[in-house]
Amino acid sequence: MERELIINSTPTEVEIALMEKSKLVELHMQETSNNFTVGDIFLGSIKKLIPGLNAAFVEIGYKKEAFLHYTDLGPQFRSLQKFVNAAVSEGNQYAMLDKFVLADDINKLGKIDEVLEKKKPLLVQILKEPISTKGPRLTCEITIPGRFLVMTPFTKGVSVSKKILNAEERNRLKFLIQSIKPHNFGIIVRTAAEGKKVADLHEEINSLTEKWKMLHEQLRQADPPKKLMSELDKPASILRDILNDSFSQIIVNDKNVYENVKDYIESIDAEKKKIVKFYNSSTPIFQKYGITKQIKSSFGKTSTLPSGAYLIIEQTEALHVVDVNSGPKMRKKGQEDSALAVNLECAEEIARQLRLRDLGGIIIIDFIDMKNPENKKILFNEMKKFMEEDRAQHTILPLSKFGLMQITRQRVKPSIEIKTAEVCPVCNGTGEVTPNILMTDNIERDLSYILQSNPGSKLSLHAHPFIIAYLKQGFPSIRAKWFFQYSKWVSLHESIDLQINEYRFFDKNNDEIRLN
Repeated sequence: MERELIINSTPTEVEIALMEKSKLVELHMQETSNNFTVGDIFLGSIKKLIPGLNAAFVEIGYKKEAFLHYTDLGPQFRSLQKFVNAAVSEGNQYAMLDKFVLADDINKLGKIDEVLEKKKPLLVQILKEPISTKGPRLTCEITIPGRFLVMTPFTKGVSVSKKILNAEERNRLKFLIQSIKPHNFGIIVRTAAEGKKVADLHEEINSLTEKWKMLHEQLRQADPPKKLMSELDKPASILRDILNDSFSQIIVNDKNVYENVKDYIESIDAEKKKIVKFYNSSTPIFQKYGITKQIKSSFGKTSTLPSGAYLIIEQTEALHVVDVNSGPKMRKKGQEDSALAVNLECAEEIARQLRLRDLGGIIIIDFIDMKNPENKKILFNEMKKFMEEDRAQHTILPLSKFGLMQITRQRVKPSIEIKTAEVCPVCNGTGEVTPNILMTDNIERDLSYILQSNPGSKLSLHAHPFIIAYLKQGFPSIRAKWFFQYSKWVSLHESIDLQINEYRFFDKNNDEIRLN
């Protein structure tokens, strides 16, 4: 399957679009000022113990205290706390665990106030980003992820991804990792490690070990709350998790992000750096590759499919409901065959929508009723296939007696919600219509003012496609008339992000010329 990654970087955020066969399947957004992302490691301070919830609230520097449940402490919590206390209070200089004596595991059914004390420092990792009015959710089971392996301190086991199906390869990887891993460190072998040589895996173990040493150095005599280690930025973390031979190109519109992505790709696979390309054009990158159009057509309450069938998606904080409806084109077949065809088409789109919107929690799908048990089994099996590309942990249940399919999907960050309704371009949402028949006169007035102020300036005009088409039509066109009048050729650029009565002028440096 051919894949593309399109990265749109702005001063305030980075937007990343994953395309499969030119279809948008994942959209990621990260604010450049966000300091609390999944995977970040902090030294926190215990603020409150809530025995009724068997949980604690921990101060890590976020505006709301982070939540830590007893089950997220991990069996090896006492070993972790012993290591942290030695580093913070005693300034322990040795990061590795060769001579470290592991403590006994905590009781799985224990109580939070039996193992934690208020105001004590605590090493934690963000498990889920802040959602709605809730602060981050934390875990004490620290993991340091790489492209092929994940390192877990204070454990000894080696586990291999279930997606590696070849038994011989699984045994090879397990035996290999056991022979090279550091003492008292566990290793999780990721799917990307399949077929890799010992040199590649050993190099990554060394890299993860260095990260642990850096974390320990930050930990020594630190005062909570303090951020000790950051997860990779969004582009690099996505590439680490999904980069494979199916990627045909990675396109970036920001020079700094482009260099960072290129360096990262080169560090993990030098041959693949040629697929990283810098986009330098006045047309917005998402508009150029049709992503803006797909976003607007995919994030509404209703999603229509090519056959005429459509989905209605209702979202709440913890529960999402999808209603499947047949279109007028699907009535040529018998009722059962028609229902199966619509359900299969919609199942594929639902799998895409779950990834695209990053819906988590419980998803209830109301498929069109089918009487044949074999058809219900086909739909269930196909749904599992469609969800195979989804990296979030999920569980799919067969159709119930009522024809409902239940899916649970891992939720680690807020679902993406994009408002697709636009403000009326004529009344600007006021309900009062202002005549706008003098649009071109307004543009020409501003053009004349700019050229009088700076006669030698090189100009470009960005406007809605309808306006650009109007300025170009006819002979001579309005733009040609401007050229004869002002001896200046104005570049015209379509922008579907602008309303029909909006326009903007830009100079040769692509900086907007503001007139007020």
